[in-house]
Amino acid sequence: MRLLVLCTHNSARSQIAEGWIRHLAAQVGLDLEVWSAGTEKTGVKPEAIQVMAEVGVDISAHHSKTLWEVPDPWNLDIVLTVCDSAKESCPAYPAKTHRLHVSFPDPSGKGLDDWRKVRDALGVMSKKLVGIIAAGLIPGEADLSPSLR
Repeated sequence: MRLLVLCTHNSARSQIAEGWIRHLAAQVGLDLEVWSAGTEKTGVKPEAIQVMAEVGVDISAHHSKTLWEVPDPWNLDIVLTVCDSAKESCPAYPAKTHRLHVSFPDPSGKGLDDWRKVRDALGVMSKKLVGIIAAGLIPGEADLSPSLR
């Protein structure tokens, strides 16, 4: 199964989600090809790398990329957008591709506590996602919505 996490700049939320999903899928032995991309590319934010390292997930080798840099970008099983802007600009996919949207606030320019809240919420969503896929199912948006409270 191939999964893409799409955000605007591929610098924070999508990178964190990719790291979580890869990590959690590996823990349960799930064969899941995970990518992240942005509608634009900038660079991975150091805060994203730092807060993921705090939970034992290394994303320091990740790099920002656009959808067009993902191998075979039209052959994806799930496309998950994690910001409203990416949802609006996400291209149309073939009918076989399941599109999901779960919005998370952008922690850029905020303190590390805000980054940790977003990291943890993405972790909860990622754990639900991996669990559902490992059970042989395709998740719906309602299955994935975490609380940021």
